[in-house]
Amino acid sequence: MIVSLEAIFLATFVLISQNRMGEVSEQRADLDLHIDLLTEYELTRVLQMLDSIQDKLGISNKEDPELTDLEMETKPEEVLAEIERLQKRVLKSTSASA
Repeated sequence: MIVSLEAIFLATFVLISQNRMGEVSEQRADLDLHIDLLTEYELTRVLQMLDSIQDKLGISNKEDPELTDLEMETKPEEVLAEIERLQKRVLKSTSASA
């Protein structure tokens, strides 16, 4: 009986520590997303500034569609909305298959 009681306590402590590790992992993922969005914004601004400098110096730049896409500003609200939409789709598919 003592061994069973010890096993219950150990299992409880393991589950609590796993829960805390999961929360820390979610916080890190959230922080990573914020850093990625900030980096995207900064790089977009740098590309726009380089384009302005090229125009001012009279340097012709080829119209590169990929470069034009990169110069478009990323809206964090749209990115977060898309992430939420994908999470809801995953939750629906997992609940439907369960």
